[in-house]
Amino acid sequence: MIKEIIELCQYNSWANRRMITAASELSGEELKKDLRSSFPSVRDTFQHILSGEWLWFSRVKGISPTQFPAEWDSSTFPELNNHWEKLDTEFKSFVASLNDELLNRDVAYLSMDGKPFSNPAHHLLRHLVNHSTYHRGQMTTLIRQLGGKPASTDLLYFYREKKK
Repeated sequence: MIKEIIELCQYNSWANRRMITAASELSGEELKKDLRSSFPSVRDTFQHILSGEWLWFSRVKGISPTQFPAEWDSSTFPELNNHWEKLDTEFKSFVASLNDELLNRDVAYLSMDGKPFSNPAHHLLRHLVNHSTYHRGQMTTLIRQLGGKPASTDLLYFYREKKK
């Protein structure tokens, strides 16, 4: 199981980087344009991905945040990217230290509205990746609607690139 979780986490970072690069080709106005999706814009969708990863990673570390960092609400896409870079660096270091004991331990946490839950750490990490994958798909659609060229973030492409 540890190899699978490590690969999924590596894939998630790889896929985020590819999507960020594709979105960075858009203008500041395009990144903020309300396209009436689950989250209004490419920028807002990326903020949601960042927020979700920060939240679930915090929970795996034993922290139950009650709110997201307030500065993210007014951050530009490049500023959000800087926040993601810092989080991703910490996340990669954490992933490199994973072991079976850590992955199998139950993590007790509170939802944002204070409800208690508990799941094994490997469930939370899989959820983190799955959540981001879903919203990267939304970013793909938004980038296409703006006339941009989204990145392919399919898992098989990650494996193919990793094999080289």
